[in-house]
Amino acid sequence: MQRKKRPFEPINRDDVRMYVCGPTVYDRAHLGNARPVVVFDVLYRLLRHVYGPDHVTYVRNFTDVDDKINATALARKEAGAEGSLEELVHERSDETIGWYLNDMRALGALDPDEMPRATEFIGPMIAMIEDLIAKGHAYEAEGHVLFAVESYKNYGRLSGRSVDDMIAGARVEVAPYKRNPMDFVLWKPSTDDLPGWDSPWGRGRPGWHIECSAMSYELLGATFDIHGGGNDLQFPHHENEIAQSKCAHPDAGFANYWLHNEMLQVEGKKMSKSLGNFFTVHDLLEQGVPGEVIRFVFLGTHYRKPMDWTEKKRAEAESHLRHWHKLERQGLSKKLEDDEIADLVDQQLLDALGDDLNTHEAMLRLKQLRKEAEMFAEKDSEAMRRFFANVRFMGFTDLDVGRLNTMAYIKEAVDEVLLNSMIAELQSARTAKDWAKADSIKANLEAAGVKIMIGPDKVDYEFTADFDPSKLEGL
Repeated sequence: MQRKKRPFEPINRDDVRMYVCGPTVYDRAHLGNARPVVVFDVLYRLLRHVYGPDHVTYVRNFTDVDDKINATALARKEAGAEGSLEELVHERSDETIGWYLNDMRALGALDPDEMPRATEFIGPMIAMIEDLIAKGHAYEAEGHVLFAVESYKNYGRLSGRSVDDMIAGARVEVAPYKRNPMDFVLWKPSTDDLPGWDSPWGRGRPGWHIECSAMSYELLGATFDIHGGGNDLQFPHHENEIAQSKCAHPDAGFANYWLHNEMLQVEGKKMSKSLGNFFTVHDLLEQGVPGEVIRFVFLGTHYRKPMDWTEKKRAEAESHLRHWHKLERQGLSKKLEDDEIADLVDQQLLDALGDDLNTHEAMLRLKQLRKEAEMFAEKDSEAMRRFFANVRFMGFTDLDVGRLNTMAYIKEAVDEVLLNSMIAELQSARTAKDWAKADSIKANLEAAGVKIMIGPDKVDYEFTADFDPSKLEGL
């Protein structure tokens, strides 16, 4: 709200609390849905490291009250599925929540401590709405209950816009029962063919915004430390959460710190089905893109900057990760226990994350640690242990080379057969001071997309995004 970085001072160091708005579970999570999951997973890991795993509570909700979920359940019922509409809605939610958690775990994300469903907190939502009506902040109209925006004087502070500006720039529902165009729904009626719950205002279901206010209050209290989500939620969702919660609990602060991640693009364009660049996390996993590659690409960009998913970044991430895999296969790392990882986390990496969660700088530091580990691998196994401890700390917990795609297997074969031979020939030419031959081999390799790094006593290489094994044939 203050538009600047602030030192983080928890309300209680023994009870650090964070709430992040989760998905509406009507279908597979697309790549943009995954960005806040990875961002706040890193923050969760950092908080756990600083304050202790037992002193941090991370809540991320599931919205399972939604017209799209209802439509899917209704279609199943009309097709002859057994069970009530509410049961079919719950069944659909179970299915999509399972998909979501499996996909996010594939990206290395830890499960939050609490993952509440909106349908499990209908009672607290009704109680909060009743309280808002009693305090003059909400009103009933034609079976609906609406929040009176004008009753909260600080409305718009989070997004930095006046109510008049928001009315002009937002698409708001025009309804004759609204006192003000910006008033938003807390409760709405349900027909017999839609899920609903009994309430003082008739059978109905909650509006979207009241869900997070009720769930965060029940699980974290009236004031907690951090609230996060995508910047597309800043208005109206988070503005409305603040208004509801501050009016229901006027002596409390709701959230002390707000973090919003920027949106995701694909090859410089907004992801959209019409452009043919829309895909889910599951799509990428099925195509053979490992979850740790997706995570690597995400963490290369600071969370407050737009994130551009490109094929070049994917290939570069895969190249780096394959190098890590290679070190593991050489037996230069061993399984590290959680307490060992905590003791070996690098201070420069922590400083980067401590500076507004600068994952870009943290990943650069991770690359430096890898170079240090390789430099001293034979002399100092501690350097290699330190590198892999920081790899694990950043959420790369499952370096499984077997899940790389077909191109990775081709690269692996090239690595073991052709490249080792050509690198050996390059080294021999340099030893013999046959600079023309050495330069020719180096040029051929780089033309095929193999970056050559010549050190004082060895030659190393990395695959670039332009690597093409077919160009090595006949060399």
